[in-house]
Amino acid sequence: MATEHSDLQAIFKAYDVRGLVPDQVDDDLARLVGNAFVAVTGADKVVVGYDMRPSSPGLSRAFAEGATTAGADVTLIGLVSTDGLYFASGHLARPGAMFTASHNPAQYNGIKMCRAHATPIGMETGLAEIRDRVASGETLTADRPGQIDEQDLLAEYATYLLSLAPVRGRHLKVAVDAGNGMAGLTAPAVLGQVDVEVVPMYFELDGTFPNHEANPIEPANLVDLQATVRETGADIGLAFDGDADRCFLVDERGELVNPSVLTALIAARELAKEPGATIIHNLITSRGVPEIVEELGGKPVRTRVGHSYIKATMAETDAIFGGEHSGHFYFRDFWRADSGMLAALHALAALAEQDATLSEFLAPYSRHVASGEINTEVADQQAMLDRIEQEWGSRPGVTLDHLDGLSVLHDDWWFNVRASNTEPLLRLNAEGKDAQTMQRIRDEVLATIRSDAEGATR
Repeated sequence: MATEHSDLQAIFKAYDVRGLVPDQVDDDLARLVGNAFVAVTGADKVVVGYDMRPSSPGLSRAFAEGATTAGADVTLIGLVSTDGLYFASGHLARPGAMFTASHNPAQYNGIKMCRAHATPIGMETGLAEIRDRVASGETLTADRPGQIDEQDLLAEYATYLLSLAPVRGRHLKVAVDAGNGMAGLTAPAVLGQVDVEVVPMYFELDGTFPNHEANPIEPANLVDLQATVRETGADIGLAFDGDADRCFLVDERGELVNPSVLTALIAARELAKEPGATIIHNLITSRGVPEIVEELGGKPVRTRVGHSYIKATMAETDAIFGGEHSGHFYFRDFWRADSGMLAALHALAALAEQDATLSEFLAPYSRHVASGEINTEVADQQAMLDRIEQEWGSRPGVTLDHLDGLSVLHDDWWFNVRASNTEPLLRLNAEGKDAQTMQRIRDEVLATIRSDAEGATR
């Protein structure tokens, strides 16, 4: 494939490599990235895993070949979730690469990379250097090529997660929608060791996603799980994305649990273990999260959206836990990496410890009404941000914040508008003390954004 810099700019994203197979991502590219990965990280040992996409085994093998040419020994761990790869990186203390395109459609694939102990590699922490080395065509050829071996770490992964969040108490019925993604492998391995009855949905590993997209942040992809929870009388529903690093909850009524509510719940559990600890939350998380953290004696710290910012801030503050509204949950005891399965175990453990239904139990953690993220195509995002700031900045009781895009804060409500890193979109999140307040703020901001927008998508 061509390795012109302009082509690579399109597939080297802020946090990973992602593109169409084979037009943008093929074995030749994977081989070059594997070689550059070793050259940039200086690794002598590398661990590589892959998801259920048809192209993943070949791409991971090509990456391994590139890495061994550069002199690194490679351990192939086979089919695995992204958090399973992070476990391997932490457990084996070596850099890693995961072949996945997460929730993207079947024709996509990509590479998530990390240094030893699951330390993230993003555009500012090595990914740009890997991209530029691939673009140059330069390869590192070691005097002694590395060796490739294979190892299955699934059992160790399950045991480690359960040591962090053991599930004890009443017997639960749990509906699990794997979306034909990697939770179809990890859920049986983990939940098979817990006193729960699993109602499995779409556990067959199939990278063509025959039932629905493996992207639970989209409401349409939760409909089947919601119906199954209601029909089977399940106590809780779990939905995972394609590489199973994100988890969303559905309560016993079939209603979606706001990810900020799960963030608050896990924060409370972690603070019970370590009183006074720091909890990270991104700026579109519900205001209820820092309120609850402070009430429990913890220290809430607000960050930009994105896993590299969350992980960096966790390292700086020694935070015990971090949550993102997108369904990513990060744990200090899991090398500060995100794990959808560990978040699910925390929810199951909390529910099993008491007799209330999930909706009853979580009610105190749900304090405000959120809009959810609303995306709108805007030709000139910065001009629109400037216009919104001008319209809202002088209103009484308002403060402005530029940590990530524009946040407008008021005692009764807040909203954030920020530009997408990869698309010509503005993303709006709003929250109010009640539904009427949220809807009023949401609609007023949307009217401005869409006044000269090219189109809109929810």
